[in-house]
Amino acid sequence: MSDKIKALLLGDVVGQPGCRAIFTSLKKVVKEYKADVVMVNGENAADGFGLTPENAQLIFSNGADVITSGNHIWQKKEIYPLLDSKENLLRPLNYPKKVPGHGSCIVNVKGTKVGFINLQGRVDMFSIDCPFVAAKEEVRKLRKETNIILIDFHAENVEEKEALALYLDGQVSSVTGTHTHIQTGDYRILEKGTAYMTDIGMTGPMHTVIGSRSDIAIKRQQTQVPLRMEIEDIPATINGALITIDAKSGKALEIIPVNYKSL
Repeated sequence: MSDKIKALLLGDVVGQPGCRAIFTSLKKVVKEYKADVVMVNGENAADGFGLTPENAQLIFSNGADVITSGNHIWQKKEIYPLLDSKENLLRPLNYPKKVPGHGSCIVNVKGTKVGFINLQGRVDMFSIDCPFVAAKEEVRKLRKETNIILIDFHAENVEEKEALALYLDGQVSSVTGTHTHIQTGDYRILEKGTAYMTDIGMTGPMHTVIGSRSDIAIKRQQTQVPLRMEIEDIPATINGALITIDAKSGKALEIIPVNYKSL
């Protein structure tokens, strides 16, 4: 058993550019950062909306231990059976109990159990079950097996993200945000030992509008016509965070941003 665990957490994989970046570069990133466990948010892998079984297989086969998601996970119905059968493919925990899939899992890393929880925010998003209530109960369950718990909070609102992180400070190893596709510079360790970052960014094409063609995005803003966004087909950058965790206490020791330009 190691005394430290390094967790690599990667932001939303966006379309074919993001999938290509995972295929060509994820193993290199894992090696460069000496990561012990890898979590990838895959909810935008299928042309920007949803995840297919083929997308999931690509992400897992290239080094991900856990795939998280968010509000777009329901876009591709062919993923539903896999959500039920594969425990380390997560959908947000705080959906009603009858929907397919799992909201948390535990993986074994170098003889150490590492817990993962996927949550979705409610501010400026669909009004689902309370992420605070769901998180509290799930953390209580997971801490019976491990002190190392990492949360992907797929949410729009900064206030909601910071509030959840402070609510769980000292009870989980990290609370990191996804969904906005923009990597934030507020990475830090909170007072009681939880690593926090409002958004870890995206694994997708940069110099775009959150991964999509800028010309269409600009026209949408100018005309207010809901034109269909299209993913820009250019090389992607892998965004995320690397968190070093004390294996015994589960406290975060360090958090740094990850930016890796793929081929």
